[in-house]
Amino acid sequence: MKIGIVCPYSWDVPGGVQFHIRDLADHLIRLGHEVSVLAPADDDTPLPPFVVSAGRAVPVPYNGSVARLNFGFLAAARVRRWLHDGTFDVIHIHEPTAPSLGLLTCWAAQGPIVATFHTSNPRSRVMLAAYPILQPALEKISARIAVSEYARRTLVEHLGGDAVVIPNGVDVGFFSEAGVNPEWQGGTIGFVGRIDEPRKGLPVLMKALPRILEAFPETRLLVAGRGDEKEAVESLPKKMRERVEFLGMVSDEDKARLLRSVDVYVAPNTGGESFGIILVEAMSAGAAVLASDLDAFAQVLDQGEAGELFANEDADALAEAAVRLLGDPERRDELRRRGSAHVRRFDWSTVGADILAVYETVTDGAASVATDERVGLRARFGLATRD
Repeated sequence: MKIGIVCPYSWDVPGGVQFHIRDLADHLIRLGHEVSVLAPADDDTPLPPFVVSAGRAVPVPYNGSVARLNFGFLAAARVRRWLHDGTFDVIHIHEPTAPSLGLLTCWAAQGPIVATFHTSNPRSRVMLAAYPILQPALEKISARIAVSEYARRTLVEHLGGDAVVIPNGVDVGFFSEAGVNPEWQGGTIGFVGRIDEPRKGLPVLMKALPRILEAFPETRLLVAGRGDEKEAVESLPKKMRERVEFLGMVSDEDKARLLRSVDVYVAPNTGGESFGIILVEAMSAGAAVLASDLDAFAQVLDQGEAGELFANEDADALAEAAVRLLGDPERRDELRRRGSAHVRRFDWSTVGADILAVYETVTDGAASVATDERVGLRARFGLATRD
């Protein structure tokens, strides 16, 4: 099958959607499919062989954050050329409502279109206001996927229709088989995310850290992600700042090693999450997970069975739960076992098969419609029907 996948966000600023698309493409290629991904990217960005650049993106406020998107006449021309050259059996657009390549592709594409909705924003006035503009493009979509029940709810409330829920995928084996780093072991808490994006919750974790260090003075917080490191620790007493180690941007391999090595992985995100791929990666690596009780996080963690939850934006609750976990190795082992069993449902062997089933449904449907139209035309002009 020839599959075209459209990424709305810039490839050179990694995020959950980009990782999902990259791993989906890798999985499909390993199965023998021909895949091309269209994505915004700067000219000097190293790209995998299956990614086609649609040009540089610009920062735009979107979904409570700042996303790097690509929209305009030049982008539209590149979309049309990519579609013409690709002759795809199916187009898979991610975030078709974002003002980026997905929407442009919806307008330009013909044939079967599958769309995946990642956003969870139950009170989006912008989406409601934009619906009359979006409607003609969205009506061309053959099948809709939501990465969680909360993303599906956002879709239903704002755009109507429905979607099948297929979660984000993870290569569970990649994380579970990663080696540990001895330097990251021994009383460590892990955090992965953009330091300077408030909704990722690092300020909440920093506010909780003094209470954690009061109970366990030798604890270290390992932070992986880009951002202003000095600003991140400003709220901490100076003597505690040395207990925070910034790793900067890490490779996928080092992220897996980090998650394999820490005693507790903390996800203090405050909102705007429709899934929580880092939680799945942490569980895959065998980490004991502690996360804010966002609806999407609670769903990923099996309502607290596969990881502990604390009240969102409550630093005291975070500190209390972290202290409890750091002092209870048996509880951490229990969470690791439950998480490792629960996470199998997110492996690409399952998720990829579900997505392929959607592709096959829409392409089979398109083939049936085309056959019916040909038969109708031949009958109209009095031509014999071929078997």
